[in-house]
Amino acid sequence: MTSGGDAPGLNACIRAVVRTAIFNKLKIVGIQHGFEGLISGDFIPMNANTVSNIIQLGGTILKSSRSERFKTKKGRLMAYKKIKKENIDAIILIGGDGSFEGAKTFTKEHNVSFIGIPKTIDNDIFATDVCIGYDTALNTAMQAIDKIRDTAQSHERIFVVEVMGRDSGYIAYGAGLAGGAEAILVPETKADDKNLKEVLRHGWNRNKSSLIIVVAEGDESGGALKVADDVKKYMPSHYVGVCILGHIQRGGSPSAADRILASKFGYGAIGALLEGKSNVMIGMRKNDIYFTPLEQIKRHHLDINQNLINMMTTLTS
Repeated sequence: MTSGGDAPGLNACIRAVVRTAIFNKLKIVGIQHGFEGLISGDFIPMNANTVSNIIQLGGTILKSSRSERFKTKKGRLMAYKKIKKENIDAIILIGGDGSFEGAKTFTKEHNVSFIGIPKTIDNDIFATDVCIGYDTALNTAMQAIDKIRDTAQSHERIFVVEVMGRDSGYIAYGAGLAGGAEAILVPETKADDKNLKEVLRHGWNRNKSSLIIVVAEGDESGGALKVADDVKKYMPSHYVGVCILGHIQRGGSPSAADRILASKFGYGAIGALLEGKSNVMIGMRKNDIYFTPLEQIKRHHLDINQNLINMMTTLTS
């Protein structure tokens, strides 16, 4: 099942799970619409044909949702009854920290076995270096910044680009660095309006023909519109444009890196079941597969590496 927000690479993961299960002579069903489908018994049998020609597709063929009913004991009991009726031995849950919280609550109340696979474009799940969807979203944001730079350069303008990241600055930092942004604003650091002014004025003083500010949507500065308004106040003679990328970062064909990662996770999840593992999340650390108890999984935040900050200062000076 896929749960929570969509991310590029989900179908590649579903494909790997199904084909690895079939290879090991396991019966597998798809649970449609996440936890809501688990409550409703929205199950479909899956085979090799079900997952044919989907590795390149964005979104999820199993659909996704956020279930209010699953947040109640009554809803979880209904889901458990459907699981028992279908003779399901274990659930492979492709989700984020919210989905794993739901799974943890469920396992405390009922004898249900989960294998978690981390997906989120925000890349902010503990116990894995990277999550399904992050690389594609990062490249989408970077390509957008490249295109915006063309216009900014042609007209000698300032642009503020807002990327997703309500609590996480991974996309902003990665896309900002790759796109040569002059400033990057993320939730993990304190807003420094004085420093931003100095960076922008320094850029114009050395005759830069464009300036790009990348801001994560959850930064305390208030987002791209607020940042643009502030910039206009101390640079009133300059045009300041705003581009909010929004949900385009979630869609699209997954990158090669996301397809490979998703395939490794899907293959590894079935392997974990065959080894008798239960209620763990698969993750990637230093290019090796690791398993961490679901009980330990939580959202984590980016630690800003001082060398990264020094590099940013050097390359934008």
